[in-house]
Amino acid sequence: MSERRQSPFRFETAVLLLAVLTLTAACGWSGWDTKMTTVIPKSDFGKLTHGVFMLISWWTLWIFILVEAALLFAVWRFRERPGAPIPKQIHGHTALEISWTVAFAVILLIIGIPTIRVIFKTQEAPAATALRVDVTGRQWWWEFKYPALNVATANEAHIPVGQTIAFHLNGPDVIHSFWVPQLGGKRDVIPGRVNRLVLTPDTPGEYIGQCAEYCGTSHANMRFRVIVHSKEDFERWVAGQQAPAAEPKEPLAQKGKELFGQSACVGCHTIAGISAGVLGPNLTHFGSRKTFAGGMMPSTAENLVTWIENPGGMKAGVLMPNLGMKGEQSQALAAYLLSLK
Repeated sequence: MSERRQSPFRFETAVLLLAVLTLTAACGWSGWDTKMTTVIPKSDFGKLTHGVFMLISWWTLWIFILVEAALLFAVWRFRERPGAPIPKQIHGHTALEISWTVAFAVILLIIGIPTIRVIFKTQEAPAATALRVDVTGRQWWWEFKYPALNVATANEAHIPVGQTIAFHLNGPDVIHSFWVPQLGGKRDVIPGRVNRLVLTPDTPGEYIGQCAEYCGTSHANMRFRVIVHSKEDFERWVAGQQAPAAEPKEPLAQKGKELFGQSACVGCHTIAGISAGVLGPNLTHFGSRKTFAGGMMPSTAENLVTWIENPGGMKAGVLMPNLGMKGEQSQALAAYLLSLK
């Protein structure tokens, strides 16, 4: 009887040790530096929020260890043994109850005060030197405009390293959420309201973003990228975006330009000097982007032809209509769009 009663303790201990070993083996620090990581932040905003996260994590870890240690000690110390008397029963202990109440109140203060400070810090108005980027979340793609630079793009935000960026977030349709895990940024995008996210990136690179609020059929396909450049590379990117739309050189692309101007594309899309539609992404420098369709598809001729011929087949719920272009028409239009560097 006593052996059977002791066996659950040995089983629980083995499970606990196995869990600890598994966690230790799986948590190599280098393995956490992934495209969607939140634990190796690359901006001041991310480091502030990560600091609060780690503060809470360490305190809860130590509380867990102490509670589990006390529990295991009690299970072992007061386990049933042949001939052992029943331990003395204690009904209430005022000093102990006051002690743990005070201890946990102190812990809440240790966690709460830094948290409140970070909340106020991340809500401060941006400095006058901050680069403003107007972000519009739409079903299901992202628009980025730089008012001071007269630049507009879609699904790719380009920013310089070391400069404070003020993202002004708004949405014309439903609630979205702007989230770049590695930069630490996450803010809701609410119709009729402008939210603000201010951060300073400290490491050049390409960071994956995602809508983090369910917004309809293609919510999971509402992706984007934030490319952090050196200051020199950012200036070159801006100069390229401010330049007029490139003139196509290849005959197929030239035919695509004519087709674009004669089709319903002009009603939704802007190409500087050709059209001024505002319902869809600005295509003036479409060929300079790595992806399209809300960051889903690499910008290749094959993908673009498929998209033009059947947008709904590539992305569920897409608002872009099927214009019935096939064969040489879709190939010409794809060639033209890819020539817009």
